[in-house]
Amino acid sequence: MSAATPLPQERRLVTAIPGPKSQELQSRKLGAVPAGVGTTLPVYVSRAGGGVLEDVDGNSLIDFGSGIAVTNVGNSAAAVVARATEQLAAFTHTCFMVTPYEGYVAVAEQLNELTPGDHDKRTALFNSGAEAVENAVKIARAYTKRTAVVVFDHGYHGRTNLTMGLTAKNMPYKQGFGPFAPEIYRVPVAYPYRWLTGAENCAAEAAAQAIEIINKQIGAENVAAVIIEPIQGEGGFIEPAKGFLPAIAEFAKANGIVFVADEIQTGFCRTGQWFACEDEGVVPDLITTAKGIAGGLPLAAVTGRAEIMDAAHSGGLGGTYGGNPVACAAALGAIETMKSEDLNSKARRIGEVMLARLREIQEKFADSDRVRIGEVRGRGAMIAVELVKPGGKEPDPEATAAVAKACHAEGLVVLTAGTYGNVLRFLPPLVIPEHLLAEGLDILESAFAGV
Repeated sequence: MSAATPLPQERRLVTAIPGPKSQELQSRKLGAVPAGVGTTLPVYVSRAGGGVLEDVDGNSLIDFGSGIAVTNVGNSAAAVVARATEQLAAFTHTCFMVTPYEGYVAVAEQLNELTPGDHDKRTALFNSGAEAVENAVKIARAYTKRTAVVVFDHGYHGRTNLTMGLTAKNMPYKQGFGPFAPEIYRVPVAYPYRWLTGAENCAAEAAAQAIEIINKQIGAENVAAVIIEPIQGEGGFIEPAKGFLPAIAEFAKANGIVFVADEIQTGFCRTGQWFACEDEGVVPDLITTAKGIAGGLPLAAVTGRAEIMDAAHSGGLGGTYGGNPVACAAALGAIETMKSEDLNSKARRIGEVMLARLREIQEKFADSDRVRIGEVRGRGAMIAVELVKPGGKEPDPEATAAVAKACHAEGLVVLTAGTYGNVLRFLPPLVIPEHLLAEGLDILESAFAGV
């Protein structure tokens, strides 16, 4: 039993996946919710916590998804529940821009302290990751008096009009939804596995190419911000080759460009550090956060250098629900949990277990003529495998989908990703018991064997 939840920490299948009650609810969903709102695995959850999701049919599934890196502290962490419940009973909303409250200020203070760098900082709170990214662009433009924004191949930054433009992948995020916001420019990223001249050349060559494009095609003096995920999420958990991020950050600093680290998926202990950019000592000017910030409640933030954050005029930042008091209380509970349970060390342990086992699976199927793992990669509890067709590096999205489907049928929630749809990504809650981690990896190996 997990200390944070009464749910038994075990996989239990009592029906097919999805079961009859979930199928009934899915039928209702199809009649009430537009088709554009897709569902990866239509099992309808009734309770969740620790490393499991319990559905309406009584099945208990192992969670390797964390609601896409949201429930880092679990779905029902005691401190999150207690603080949010107390705040819920006190008041649900006043709007911080009308009559403020302490919770917002307390969260801002925590983020100013936890994010990289010892400079003077400010934090503004919002509702979602996309909203945080949009506001980072607003702030950077206000500060620099420039308009251009540079993003990277394989990047993902959201689903609003501006963030769709920032996002690289067309389907399903951009197809049919244009035109998009102007003054957005895309440059290469250091993707070691697919760099044509080899991983050893990747960082220097990719940085040189990106900088040349900025200088020649945009003009560094016109760029307000460069925005990058320290490990790219939807793009396929691509960890840029060592040296690439520092090179881009240094170029930005030398040219008066605001360097924005999008840590929406990588933040809050997910990679074994509070923030992924700490791995190479990169200190961003602005950092965007969401997902893992509040244990599942909607909250997001932009944190950054005080002089940059203060550039926007009074009233220029905000939103009706931004920094909702209940979400702020949950965030304080989540941060408390991360500290008290040392979730950074737990994330690192998850990484050790998963990487070792996944490399064994990679070796086991190295000569398979049906399914092959081209690369195992990631840090902490943000791990992925890229599947390729035998004999080369051609992406294999069909095998990826088949493995995911087999895992789902056996009660293991996994997610797919990647520009080419050929990446299985693993984001278990940082509080998952190790026996569930091992069992989930057993299921994954069996899925590969079945394919």
